[in-house]
Amino acid sequence: MVPVFGLLAFLLTAAGIYIGFFRAPTDFQQHDAYRIIFLHVPAAWMSMVIYVAMAFWAGLGLVLNTRLSSMMATALAPTGAMFTFLALWTGSLWGKPTWGTWWVWDARLTSELILLFLYIGFIALQASIDEPRRADKAGAVLALVGVVNIPIIYFSVQWWNTLHQGSSINFRSSPSMAAIMLVAMLLVALGFWAYTFAVVLARLRCIILERERHTEWVRETLQKHLEKSA
Repeated sequence: MVPVFGLLAFLLTAAGIYIGFFRAPTDFQQHDAYRIIFLHVPAAWMSMVIYVAMAFWAGLGLVLNTRLSSMMATALAPTGAMFTFLALWTGSLWGKPTWGTWWVWDARLTSELILLFLYIGFIALQASIDEPRRADKAGAVLALVGVVNIPIIYFSVQWWNTLHQGSSINFRSSPSMAAIMLVAMLLVALGFWAYTFAVVLARLRCIILERERHTEWVRETLQKHLEKSA
């Protein structure tokens, strides 16, 4: 499925970016500077969704002692960190022409930055422990504690007086943007989802092979692969 998701990621993201950057109308307030939202918003969505998924799999591995669940959490972390960085970076590009500054200690920006630190902390903590099972348990505790930051990010614009604008899309009312803008944003979001599936599955396969490299089934798989290549 990795090549299928990879192809879908390319097609959906390319279509969304094309519509958002070249077909969507210019905003009457922010002009063309607003177009960065077609990358910024889907990246911010993915940063939160992936963290919740990572914490779920890590917690499942901690409670049920299932190795594959912990491996899934490990595979998700780098992709989540990448989307979090992308959300912060594109947010700075948007903030400069909109707010007149690259960065403010806004509630949503600050909590998103904390999310990046949580991802990096999870990755660093697991890398610092040589024994995989102990590394999985330590990472799971950190991931579960960090989940409290997700609702803070999401509701920060409602709980505090922030510069960051509220959500243009929610489940309680109709979208406050033009249909073509909504289509572009959703296409990019679906492309990011497909990219996540492709990259995480490929990384999970590598993690499994690395951890199980001393087992008989890995040796047999490697032997079959070498014979097929020859």
